[in-house]
This record gives sequence, C-alpha cells and structure tokens, in this order.
Amino acid sequence: MTAWEDRFSDRMGRVRASEIRELLKLLDQPDILSFAGGIPDPSLFPVEEMAAAYAEALATSGEQALQYSVTEGIEPLRVWIAERMARAGAPCEPANILITAGSQQALDLLGKLFLSPGDKVLVERPTYMGALGAFNAYEPAYAALDLSGRDAEGARFAYVVPDFANPTGRTMTRAERETLLDLAEAHGFAIIEDGAYRDLRFAGEDEPSIIGLDAARSGGIEAGRTIFCGTFSKTVSPALRLGWVCAPRAVIEKLTLLKQGADLHASTINQMAAWKVVSEGHEQRLGMLRARYREHSEAMQTALSRHMPLGVRWTTPQGGMFVWLELPQGMDGARLLEAALAEERVAFVPGAPFHATDAAANTIRLSYSLPSPDDIDEGVRRLARVIDSRMAHARVG
Repeated sequence: MTAWEDRFSDRMGRVRASEIRELLKLLDQPDILSFAGGIPDPSLFPVEEMAAAYAEALATSGEQALQYSVTEGIEPLRVWIAERMARAGAPCEPANILITAGSQQALDLLGKLFLSPGDKVLVERPTYMGALGAFNAYEPAYAALDLSGRDAEGARFAYVVPDFANPTGRTMTRAERETLLDLAEAHGFAIIEDGAYRDLRFAGEDEPSIIGLDAARSGGIEAGRTIFCGTFSKTVSPALRLGWVCAPRAVIEKLTLLKQGADLHASTINQMAAWKVVSEGHEQRLGMLRARYREHSEAMQTALSRHMPLGVRWTTPQGGMFVWLELPQGMDGARLLEAALAEERVAFVPGAPFHATDAAANTIRLSYSLPSPDDIDEGVRRLARVIDSRMAHARVG
C-alpha cells in the first residue's frame, strides 16, 4: 500500500482537527446539554423569506442563478455590503468588496496572501480557533498581541475579533482600538478585523469599527491598513456559506486571484437569495436576534451566579454568543469535559485550543446561543456540580 503519510507536505504537520467540529457531533445525542458550538438559533432562520428568494431567483433569472459568475461576487450584493460598511463609518465602493465562502474562507485567503513560513502573526490570547486553523497551513510564528507594543516588531499582521470575541465575549474599547492602530502604524503591520459578531450587540454602547477609525485617520479606506471580514452566517444562515472582505483595492485584487484558484466564485443562487433577504427587513431581523441572545445571555449570567462555586470567574458579554470561564489553577478544561460528559451529559469547549501560545488549560468556553433559558440553567447546574466535585477532590488531595 502507498505510504500516504510520507507524501504529505510539511505544512500538514500544522493542521489539526477542530475540537468544535468534533463536539458538534454530540448535538445528535438528545440527552446532551451542549454549550459547545457557537451555532445560531435555527428558530430564527428566515426560512419562508429564503424559500421565496430562491423561488424568485429561479423564476426571474434562472439561467443566471444556476450559472458560473464573477469571482468578486454579484454586483447587487456587493453594493449592499459597501453601503452598509459606509454607514458603519468605512466609506467604500463595491470594488473594495470580495464575496467569500463564509468569513472562514476569507481568513484562509488572507493567510495565503500575507504569510510565508516563519512570518510573525499577532493574535489575542485567547483567540478564535478557526483563525488559527486557517493560518496554521501557512506556517506562521505566533506572538501574543500586547497593546504595550511588546513583540510587535516584524509582525505581518494582527488578527483581532474586537466585538464580542470568540471565545471570550469581550469587546475592545475605543481606546484599545486606537492604540492598536497606533501600533500598526509604528511597526508597519496590517490589521485583520473579524466582525463576525458585530451586528449582535444587545447591551452597552456601540464601539466604532477599527476599519472605520482607520479610514477616518488615514483619509479613506485605500490609505488604511485594516482589512475587515464579515459574514452572513450569524445573521441570516450559516448554510449560505457567504461572507465578505472589505479592504483596499490592491488587497481585493490579489484575493480575487487567489479565490479564482480556490473555487472560482461563491454560489450564484445563494448570493442572489441572500441579497433579496437582506434587502428587505434585515434590521428587524437583527432586532429579533439581539433580543433572543440577550435573553439567553441573561439566563447564562443568572445561572452562573446561582450555581458556580467560589473560585470560578467568567466574562459578561454585551453581545455575541459566548461566555469565557476561568477555572481554579490546576484544573484542566479538557479533563473537565470528559468528566462532564460522563457524569452529567454536559458539553462545552475546553479553552486550551484557543491559545496560539502559552495555553491556559484552566479555561473553557460556553455558548448560550442555542439552549433554551431552562436548559441553560440546568446545564450550568450540572457543570457546576462537576467543577465543585473536582475542587473538593483537590482540597482533600
């Protein structure tokens, strides 16, 4: 038999299976209470609107809808995105927009565009596991993003999720965003701003986007150094597999060439249907999403306060889908998951894989987007019972 392992490229040594993708398989088990995947609530999917949009696309433009299309994405959808980016403080043109197969493909293309083996990438600690998965294939050297400027010299780019970050739920302040731009200018690196959760704010005051701040201080998006990644996966449907990059034209032109080599273009009919749906009632839909996730987030905060033992700390997000827990020192999130599944049938994501450097094993991520408030309370109660048991065992030991 062929020894396939001997034929794989060296970069495959950096590629790992996503722990989240594996944990999602647990959702098929009805007795599992899962806080694992950051999955949108399917009851909020615009099923009827999507059905009508697909039917209209086929009825009025069927041959075009089912045909190959331009790599950049269909013009109406790019116009809509450009107008939305402009309203958010980043004036741009459709030529500054590339439609991708979800923002995950955008991260992969950006890694391919900017990274050679050994190039330095600045990431938050912790950071989005999917970004590490996308960048790893291009063999970067990671350094923790420190707004004091430590380790910033020689970086190719900094990757940040500034709004309701995955995994922590944390939001960067305006001062932190401005400081990051100062550092990028001083050290000559680019900024990749992942805005996947930006539209899901349900508490507090809006913070300006980094790309908007950059455009204001540099005189426009073309003179800036920020690249924005957006997605419809969290606000319309993940199955569309539609995201976008907003960036200076020089960047978009190169990304377009890379996308041509990857998959030619995103699905034409999906783009047409998405444009139809977001063009009608999108703000009302966002209002429903925010209200639902506010309810779930409040249920999570109440349950954590009610059930968690002393010594466990957690974040209080103003939007998005996630809460980050810090466990007592010495407790391992991966081992805790094994115990929680075996003893209480509760799932979550251990925190270590979200760290590119110096992994903190005593951390876990909980997602509140999918479980009902009652299930959130019950799941947290069960999880707290497992944690309390481990803490008691450690005290006795």
